[in-house]
Amino acid sequence: MNPSTMRPFPISVVAMGPGSQGEEAPDYLPMPKGMETFSQPRLPDNVAPEVVNRAASLVGAYVDEAEKVGFAGGATLNLRDLDATMRDVINQSMGFGEVSAFTTAPQHWRVQETAFSGIWRVLQVADDGAMVVDRLETGDIPAALTETMLATATADLPPPDYPVGCMNAQALVEEIRMQAATWKPGDAAHVINLTLLPVSDADLDTLYGWLGHREVSILSRGYGNCRITSTRLQNVWWVQYFNSMDALILNSIEVIGMPEVALAADEDFTDSVERLREYLDMMVEPV
Repeated sequence: MNPSTMRPFPISVVAMGPGSQGEEAPDYLPMPKGMETFSQPRLPDNVAPEVVNRAASLVGAYVDEAEKVGFAGGATLNLRDLDATMRDVINQSMGFGEVSAFTTAPQHWRVQETAFSGIWRVLQVADDGAMVVDRLETGDIPAALTETMLATATADLPPPDYPVGCMNAQALVEEIRMQAATWKPGDAAHVINLTLLPVSDADLDTLYGWLGHREVSILSRGYGNCRITSTRLQNVWWVQYFNSMDALILNSIEVIGMPEVALAADEDFTDSVERLREYLDMMVEPV
């Protein structure tokens, strides 16, 4: 795709390790070379054994509750009122997963998947920097992100003006409006792959200007990077895949409550519970 058609995205990206093409390699767009895999978390140094054991006990009780209510049960563990050392131990013990997100309005949410898929760290920060919410939460993705999208987007968006040079913008706009108006929870995603369509720069400029980038921003680091943003239209998302060189390789629009690439899966959560229990057993130290 012409670099001029790319648009800035509000999450900074750390490359996953660029590959090399060699001097005789053909001149084509390189594909992703690195993939994120599970990495065992590490505890902070010089923490008293009794603090580590208390943290392991607290998280262990949370895992028991999460397994009891199930993946979709939304079990939570409030961390805000814990002392700083205990929170630091839990932070390090839960690690960091592939998906992170933030919202810019009406509340400031910060979401980070832990190293254990299906278990999320969810924070809400007040305008003055005070911590309003700090918790662990289970599920396919924290509800705060979907709720923010619905609260900050509109159910209908009038069509834009079409400047000279547009080829398919009008047809795409009407398709998006129709799909957004009829989509309901449980429906499959409607995906418009702009990379494979005959679209002009004027088409893309019109779509970007009409839909915009809105208050929910998500980054999924896995095989390359997938950047997701909400738009001005409810249940309509920009979904853009970048390779390890941070070059755009797939530019799409998805009509869905939340793009699948951002979601944790039930079967992954089952594995996470097993791995987390094993890790908590390793954490416990003699006092």
